[in-house]
Amino acid sequence: MDFYVLLGLEQTASPADIKRAYRRLSRRYHPGINPGDRTAESLFRRIAEAYETLVDPERRREYDLAGGHAASRGSGDTFEFSGFDFSFAARGSEAATFSELFADVLHPPASFDRAGAQVGSDLHASLSVSFEESMRGVERQVVVTRQVSCSACHGLGHVPTPEGRCAHCQGTGKVRWARGHMVFSKSCATCGGTGRQRAEGCSVCAGYGRGVRSEAIPVQVPPGAHDGARLRVPERGNAGQRGGRNGDLYVEVRVQPHPLFRRDGDDIFLVVPVAVHEAVLGARIEVPSPDGPVKLKVPAGTQAGQRFRMSGRGAPGGAAGRGDLIVEVKLVLPEIVGERSKELMREFGRLNGEDVRRW
Repeated sequence: MDFYVLLGLEQTASPADIKRAYRRLSRRYHPGINPGDRTAESLFRRIAEAYETLVDPERRREYDLAGGHAASRGSGDTFEFSGFDFSFAARGSEAATFSELFADVLHPPASFDRAGAQVGSDLHASLSVSFEESMRGVERQVVVTRQVSCSACHGLGHVPTPEGRCAHCQGTGKVRWARGHMVFSKSCATCGGTGRQRAEGCSVCAGYGRGVRSEAIPVQVPPGAHDGARLRVPERGNAGQRGGRNGDLYVEVRVQPHPLFRRDGDDIFLVVPVAVHEAVLGARIEVPSPDGPVKLKVPAGTQAGQRFRMSGRGAPGGAAGRGDLIVEVKLVLPEIVGERSKELMREFGRLNGEDVRRW
């Protein structure tokens, strides 16, 4: 599309006119004002390209000499001229500039038909919790910047008015544009071609129906949430248009690693050091669990690497119940201090001389 048309300017526009047009369009289409709106983001990039070309005298001169072909290659936009009236020449107040001719193509008037309601786009965020918080559940807040419904028009983009003649088309149901001897006409979008005005655009949001606001949104992390869990907060995404439903907020849970526990599904694994005499003779030892310390019976003759399953001591699994705590034994050799200890180990070896290296 022609850069001058895109910015709503004449080819004779001054640098100050170009800057004013760019600022005006930036305030409307900037991605920061329209988060998640890909159409606005794409249009903003084209507006920025047009501004950078036309505000630079050398680049503007080259663009003008090329006849605007650079913009045509990048745009790919086409417009249909069906329904236009070429029957008479326009003069005086009916005559319009070329940019005015396409003003409604670039910025179509707001339609106040509630049937055109659009659902707001979804938003995404992440939330970090500790291992303990993921086990018991916790409520946290995430701060998001979202589009919210205009408080003046409740997101409709218009306010009710007494029914009367449409001011935009003067009650004819059609609007006209003119360029020299060409006159174009089409159905009035403001009144839907009826010629009657039932509502007028909201002055607070300029008919857009939405504004931008940062909010701290509470998120309930359920007990047993695993790393990478995706939580949905209904209707806390971007506000819908023309009375449409809000989008949703999706929050990804990040669980911080724990120094002792390792989770696999709903089961939790724990490596516990056990002394040689406890493994040989058996013992009752205290081991940590997500619920606090619990007692574990280590039977006599326990080997290194042997695992014990403690049912229902793992992570909460919702309707499936809780997982298990799986304890793996790690034998810890004692430090031999003094001759007496050495002699006892030699005596132990003589009494239990079984060959442990069986190839």
